[in-house]
Amino acid sequence: MKNFQPVILGSDINAYGMARAFHEAYGIVSTAFAHFQLSPTKYSRIIDMHLVEGFNQSDVFVESLVRYAQQMAASQPGTTLVLIPCGDSYANLLSRHQDELKPYYACNIISPKLNRQLSLKSSFYELCEQYNLPHPQTVSLSPSDVASGMYRKLPFDFPVAMKPADSDAWLSIDFPGRKKAFIIQSAQELETLILRSYQAGYQGDMIIQDFIPGDDSRMRVLNAYVDQHHRVRMMFLGHPLLEDPTPEAVGNYAAILPDYQEEIFGPIKDFLENINYCGVANFDMKFDERDGQYKLFEINLRQGRSSYFLTLNDCNLASYFVDDLVEDTSFDGQPFLARGSRLWMEIPRSIFVDYVEPGADKERGLELLNNGNWGTTLEYKKDMSVLRWLMIRHMFHIYKKRYKQYFQGKVK
Repeated sequence: MKNFQPVILGSDINAYGMARAFHEAYGIVSTAFAHFQLSPTKYSRIIDMHLVEGFNQSDVFVESLVRYAQQMAASQPGTTLVLIPCGDSYANLLSRHQDELKPYYACNIISPKLNRQLSLKSSFYELCEQYNLPHPQTVSLSPSDVASGMYRKLPFDFPVAMKPADSDAWLSIDFPGRKKAFIIQSAQELETLILRSYQAGYQGDMIIQDFIPGDDSRMRVLNAYVDQHHRVRMMFLGHPLLEDPTPEAVGNYAAILPDYQEEIFGPIKDFLENINYCGVANFDMKFDERDGQYKLFEINLRQGRSSYFLTLNDCNLASYFVDDLVEDTSFDGQPFLARGSRLWMEIPRSIFVDYVEPGADKERGLELLNNGNWGTTLEYKKDMSVLRWLMIRHMFHIYKKRYKQYFQGKVK
């Protein structure tokens, strides 16, 4: 095998999950760059963290990565640097600056035009229409549409979902009650929140959607790996049973069971290959009992933050990057449609027991827990120290407080 070095962009749980995947498969310590330190990668021996002030800004981003690549070329010539973004802002920066970085790094990068089309929810839904992919009934409002009050003339009833079309721009604003997405019960609540969003400085489009009924267990998450030749090599479907209830973390999965539905895989594979995608794609969708369809909410142009779910289920994501970008192995065009047998969690097991909605899915999860067929991203025996153990226990304690404060569903 050729010499290679993973270079991960980010310091969150996604970054740690990727570093753990590389360590499990190859025994290698990943390099990582980020503009600030997050808890999941603290006190780790499997990730060499480089914190660079302003790394989320174009000039610093490019300069830092080019300098590191030049140093590696001098000290370890012939090493392939595999560059993997683990956050939306880094994926966007990589797309914008691919011409400067591709001479130094092996990476899958889509064009800035396609990146923009897929990143903005409004244009993503237009692509869904073009390729006959189901999605919720949607209204996209520009700032001028909002100013003229067009949010008062929706073609569907309340409740509705409201979320920014530009998730990256949304991160730069703040106001009381700000969330990643809102479930809104009335016209007055919608008016209050949409006006508050723009008064706080948001300048992108706003998405208003027909709300699909049902709890977290109606959700599905799909990760796909698409190689440098635009061929889907792997697809893995997960069945989330619980999400983080904290307002700023709404939509972050906390517990996922493996799932397998070929009727979902086929249309997504065709879509990704037809638009000439490459890299990891992460789709969120929800089952709509009103018409029996799974409807797409969004695509993330990177692996999901819960992507260690794949590696836990013997579908090591790091190996796909290496087979594609380092070895360029042969491929017969038939993607691996993964099946799994382990429950992934980001929470202590007591939260799963107390907060997952009772039913067959919970019973299956409890059986996996009781049989030892489960795991978390952060609890890695080969990377455990006293400080890291204490940090993880503290994080789990915070999760318990969050659920007690914010969880709105039934308990037990």
